[in-house]
Amino acid sequence: QAGRQAGRRAGRRAGGQAFRMDEDDENDEEIALELRSFGRKRGRKLSPRQDGLLTGLLPQLSLDLSKPLTDPATLLAPPCRELWLEIGFGGGEHLVWQAAHNPQALIIGCEPFVEGVVKVLGAIETQGLGNVRLRGDDARPLLRWLPPASVDRCFILFPDPWPKKRHVKRRLVSEPTLRMLCRVMKPGAELRIATDIGDYARTMMIAQRKTPELAWQARSPADWRVRPADWPPTRYEAKAIAAGRKRYYLSFRRA
Repeated sequence: QAGRQAGRRAGRRAGGQAFRMDEDDENDEEIALELRSFGRKRGRKLSPRQDGLLTGLLPQLSLDLSKPLTDPATLLAPPCRELWLEIGFGGGEHLVWQAAHNPQALIIGCEPFVEGVVKVLGAIETQGLGNVRLRGDDARPLLRWLPPASVDRCFILFPDPWPKKRHVKRRLVSEPTLRMLCRVMKPGAELRIATDIGDYARTMMIAQRKTPELAWQARSPADWRVRPADWPPTRYEAKAIAAGRKRYYLSFRRA
């Protein structure tokens, strides 16, 4: 979810660090181990301005997961009528573009890598975006916090590939994650996923086939080979193009 190279390096160092998971978030005794799907959370030292954004602006935009959320409408205020979610927004290019072009949507962005969070905070301050909320950590606790059928659109774009066979289990897009997303997605909600790793695209489709609530929307090869006009590019896509790798743009609809 964070920077791809950073994820690969830190993944080797971090080993098997795990988080606790409770899909119903009701019985602590039934919590299962959940592997971390991203690498390090920090890179270079922040500038004074970046540090100020992190300590000053981020708390204003963060969600308090310690308080139960029973009505997602309490998160929305005019002109926002929809709730969108982006998991692993990286440098924030896609999230910022969508927020600027869709004022009717409140967009929650999740990204554990601090440098990505401060980039988005800077854009929010510069552009005056009022329809963004952020979580600078793992997205899965947020998915358990959100009420059922509360999200109108979800994005997971170029997540950490974890290319080594022994690390495949750490890939974010998996059957358990898709089931968590299905719980919070409204009927008819769209899930967009992108990757430039063919094997990852294959495992994504296998996971989708095991999740019948999600229907793949492709009707022709262009539907998954060509990025739609309302799907802006990201730095990771640019790296994939520069390296000559194919990109896969997958769109699913919640039944």
